Amino acid sequence: MPEAVTRPAAIRSALLASLDPLLREWLPRQRWFAGKGRPVTGFTLVAATELLPHDGAPGLLHLLVRAHQPDVPAQGAETHPGDCYQLLLGVRETLPPWLAPALIGRPAQGPLAGRAVYEALHDPRATTVLLEAIRTRARVGRLRFEGHADHPIGAGLAPRLVTAEQSNSSVIYGDTFILKLLRRTLPGTNPDLELPLALAREDCPRVPAPAGWLLADLDGPEEPFVLGVLQPYVRGATDGWELALRMLAKGEDFTPEARSLGRATAEVHTALGRALPTVTLGHVQTGLLAEGMSERLDAAAQAVPALRPYVPGLRSSFRALAALATEGGVWTAQRVHGDLHLGQCLRSPDGGWSLIDFEGEPSKPLAERRMPQPVERDIAGMLRSFDYASHSVLPSAPLWAAACRAAYCAGYAEVAGRDPRTEPVLLRAYETDKAVYEVVYEARHRPEWLAVPMAAIRRLSAPADATP
Repeated sequence: MPEAVTRPAAIRSALLASLDPLLREWLPRQRWFAGKGRPVTGFTLVAATELLPHDGAPGLLHLLVRAHQPDVPAQGAETHPGDCYQLLLGVRETLPPWLAPALIGRPAQGPLAGRAVYEALHDPRATTVLLEAIRTRARVGRLRFEGHADHPIGAGLAPRLVTAEQSNSSVIYGDTFILKLLRRTLPGTNPDLELPLALAREDCPRVPAPAGWLLADLDGPEEPFVLGVLQPYVRGATDGWELALRMLAKGEDFTPEARSLGRATAEVHTALGRALPTVTLGHVQTGLLAEGMSERLDAAAQAVPALRPYVPGLRSSFRALAALATEGGVWTAQRVHGDLHLGQCLRSPDGGWSLIDFEGEPSKPLAERRMPQPVERDIAGMLRSFDYASHSVLPSAPLWAAACRAAYCAGYAEVAGRDPRTEPVLLRAYETDKAVYEVVYEARHRPEWLAVPMAAIRRLSAPADATP
């Protein structure tokens, strides 16, 4: 690996100024940009590292850039502190035709004036640099590349970018490893690295163990930023979402897969419960949990008017949870996946299931994503995913989703010794909370999908004894 090229602060400032107009146009169009619907008002350069110098040759810039946007809460307008994004930018004098779709633009001024700046993850030369840095455990400027001793990385693995829509970016290396680069980054321990490492210590086969990772050490009291995680690639695996849609479209029975997936989920939960501390949620903690759900409902109704007629019925699920806690109900909370759905599961050719992507919901603060939760949170996410699959293929086929939900819970019970349906109040509250989140997400990012969570909203807002 080359040494980092250090640039004076004035040049760093000029670099950001030259990229500003290009990023304002390009960044909001990316699938992983979190601030859709609000204009970008400016940028702050958090860190800049030259992985490859661009003086007279194809260059590679690693940037951490904070995008500033106006925030519009219920009362007035305030300044949003800005999300920090990880960017990998290639720099060339002339862009070859095969990289034309990756072009971001040509700065009109500054140190990159006139050169082609592009999304470097489309360039195998650039992505090879990342793997080589992890393989050699390099330190480049503020970037620290780490590798796991139990997972040696061979040289010369050909990279290819995963082009499917994702909330982050992934590169596969020779069908041996997959590197997930976190696009929206935060300082601190990221569960997408923390939890797979903990599960590896428990020898849990359901989660690929990290082979390497990428960190950024910045000035000040902040903890390092986790920027990427390299894991073994599950060859020939099928995404759970795609598998469910394919089988549903063919009229094939998915319940055996759902049952097996329930067992896999329980195995991961059991291992996490052994690896990391658990807590007991009593009256006060559960009351705060229900209150938070109710507050998210109010905020969602402000953002999506179509939700407002259903608010009273939805709120009853949260009130029922709080009331049950008042009567003495207690629950165990532990570390969980945090954003579990079919798309976070891989079925290998031998029929086994793996769980991936432990980042949690990226829109939530890191501290919240790392809090212990009842396992019903994950289970509710998977139940909602079955509902999504049925409505996306056959909107009039609720029985398919119901059968899969039952099979998944039964499979979970086979391993955990407890069927999650024995906690109907807690499970319903979490499913309602998830559906409310989905409504806001779809309204902002995929309006054409809004009908799917709204169908669940209508079902969940009905009295509990009327919900199938």
